[in-house]
Amino acid sequence: MLRETVLGVSRAHDCIAYVISGLSPKAFQECFASWTRAVSEATGGELIAIDGKTARGSRDRRRGKSALPMVSAWGCRNRLVLGQEATAEKSNEITAIPKLLELLELKGRIVTIDAMGCQTKIAEQIHDQGADYVLGLEGNQGTLHDEVEDVFATARAGGFAGVAHDDIEETDNDHGRLEVRRYWITEELGTLSEASR
Repeated sequence: MLRETVLGVSRAHDCIAYVISGLSPKAFQECFASWTRAVSEATGGELIAIDGKTARGSRDRRRGKSALPMVSAWGCRNRLVLGQEATAEKSNEITAIPKLLELLELKGRIVTIDAMGCQTKIAEQIHDQGADYVLGLEGNQGTLHDEVEDVFATARAGGFAGVAHDDIEETDNDHGRLEVRRYWITEELGTLSEASR
């Protein structure tokens, strides 16, 4: 009986793999994106996190295939991957992100992307699709990181006097450690150079 069950599972697995391997990847991606848009609209998902990862188990040493880098959109409220775009290399995330964004219904949502996605064209595309964004900022954008640090250091030193802002503090006591996160938000970017905007 056990052998029949195992063989049955194996046959089902092989059958499913055979059917899926015959699907057009582009058509499947479009259908999947359409379904995730419907799910997202139905539940009102608000935060979409875009991040690049290398697909685990995609490396095939025997055939000389390297691991497959992907850019994924994660619907935080739905806990669902809303879309993915493969890249040739990790460094090609910048070209994959706009393609992925085109697949998504962004209106009224907030999109987060790490520093790799901190690009003017990506920010404009998100805005044009009706969403807001939070982009990571590191030293990969000329002097922008230093200028933003200066804006906040000056504002904090003066107690944000005369600077319209919001601040949020979160405390988290998970995994045996206390974490306190403080956020300061302002739209007053008057001291940033025009090149950095």
